[in-house]
Amino acid sequence: MNQLIKNETIALRALEPTDLDILYKWENDTALWVVSDTVAPYSRAALWQYLEGYTGDIYAQRQLRLMITLTDDETPVGTIDFLNFDPFNNRAELGLFIVEKYRGKGMGRQALDLLTAYAREHIGLRQLYVYIALDNEVCLNLFEDYGYRRVGIINSWVKRGHNYYDVALLQMIL
Repeated sequence: MNQLIKNETIALRALEPTDLDILYKWENDTALWVVSDTVAPYSRAALWQYLEGYTGDIYAQRQLRLMITLTDDETPVGTIDFLNFDPFNNRAELGLFIVEKYRGKGMGRQALDLLTAYAREHIGLRQLYVYIALDNEVCLNLFEDYGYRRVGIINSWVKRGHNYYDVALLQMIL
């Protein structure tokens, strides 16, 4: 497969109908709901509708979601997203998910490298930002080591169970 966004280890590609089963598994993993703002399971039908209607046109949908795969065998290892795309202010929120088995192997950083270059060179974004719970130290370290600056703390922003947690807002000017 000729992939536009890749390096020696990983590739970022458009979502495909064949991603239905893996997205169904990931989106319905309740352990991940605390970082994805999900509160209810997704049906296969709902995910199929999403895939069918998904164009990958960031200007029309204000979102771009890409599958992260291994370059050599195309095994899906996660997703990376632009969310809340604002073309007037040239900014977007970033979302990153790496399957647990592949965490700690540098794939998150490589995905950030690829998507940041894409944001700068192809979309013309000026800034990226991300919200990260303060207790998610691994994720905070990844983004801060990458060059994101912590620009604020939002108190009681995320609810887990009956408790509320603070998040950091991190920003990178491209």
